[in-house]
Amino acid sequence: MSSSKIYKCPTCNTPGMSIFYRVENVPVSSSLLCSDLNEAMNFPTGNVVLGFCRTCGLISNLGFDPLKLDYSSLTPEEQGFSTTFNTFAQKLAIRLIETHNLRGKRICEIGCGRGDFLALMCEIGDNWGVGIDPSFVVGDIAQSKAKERLTFIRDYYSKHHAEHLGNMVVCRHTLEHIHDTAEFMRSVRQGIGDNLGTSVYFEVPDVTRILREVAFWDIYYEHCSYFCLGSLARLLRLCGFDVTNLLRDYFDQYLLVEAMPVNGKSTKVFDAEESVDQMAKEVDYFSAKCREKLDFWRKQLHEIKAEEKKAIVWGSGSKCVGFMTTLKVEAEIKYVVDINPRRHGKFIPGVGKQIMAPEFLKLYKPDTVIVMNPVYTNEIKKTLDSMGLTADLLPCS
Repeated sequence: MSSSKIYKCPTCNTPGMSIFYRVENVPVSSSLLCSDLNEAMNFPTGNVVLGFCRTCGLISNLGFDPLKLDYSSLTPEEQGFSTTFNTFAQKLAIRLIETHNLRGKRICEIGCGRGDFLALMCEIGDNWGVGIDPSFVVGDIAQSKAKERLTFIRDYYSKHHAEHLGNMVVCRHTLEHIHDTAEFMRSVRQGIGDNLGTSVYFEVPDVTRILREVAFWDIYYEHCSYFCLGSLARLLRLCGFDVTNLLRDYFDQYLLVEAMPVNGKSTKVFDAEESVDQMAKEVDYFSAKCREKLDFWRKQLHEIKAEEKKAIVWGSGSKCVGFMTTLKVEAEIKYVVDINPRRHGKFIPGVGKQIMAPEFLKLYKPDTVIVMNPVYTNEIKKTLDSMGLTADLLPCS
């Protein structure tokens, strides 16, 4: 990619985004698992080229090509096998229902995945739900108590789905997959039209944490848009919404924003919103420390190999793909472990490591367990203890 090209910000349309991070030849999807080793090693790749907008604070993958991704062929990611995550989702659903008086109402979720969260909101609040997602599969949703009140549309959201937006629009961990951020947000606002009582809820990863922790494993090709509280709120205001609640949650890994449509221009700003100047400092810090963090993990992997230790990665999701493909992991790690039985036996794209069930560790007896998400360290330790294993836990942080 030519460094002389002038890139316009997908949110505010300002030209001249500053490039600060590159990784070449990474899998175009970190959520699509492979059925065999050959498929994994020959998985399509693209380049991550992160650019920072010094006008609105958005960070965007300037190397993103939407033609390389077909979400209709992907399997929705799942975190529902974790007690920690399920507790978060349950509390969130209850809070949204109570805050927005969502009982006997209509809820639309854009990017609903398997529909688990939408079903939860419909079960708790006796609501009617419509989920829109090109990758939707029925899965466990057939067992939901609200299944008769749920409708799913296997498609990308567009203006043609405006009639389904209902009393609340939910969009969790989808906006980061959308490159044309303002165009998408305006399409939601136009779909709502004059129904000013329709509330919206968006949830995305927090890029501020990624920058501060130099968490390169949280940077993926298909995550083409990265937000802080400030840039997320500015996007919503720019596209005709008034932000009513803005916060971090889930161990400060996620950004949560609630908003209402307005006809005029909202000027309400939250104290928690980072300024563009603040974000510029965070970007500079990441740039200065990234090489050091990469070298740290390369050293860890070198020692594992040199000392002939058996090491596994716990967690086969996007973090694992980002970690292993960025570091070009080869013989240092042979297996990945995950509690999700639907992933067992599959292979990680780009590096070809096979995903095993936790029970596999009883025979393998690893010396080191690299924990992709420190949030689950206690859960993992309890599992290892129950199997009589004493491996060293090495959380990514």
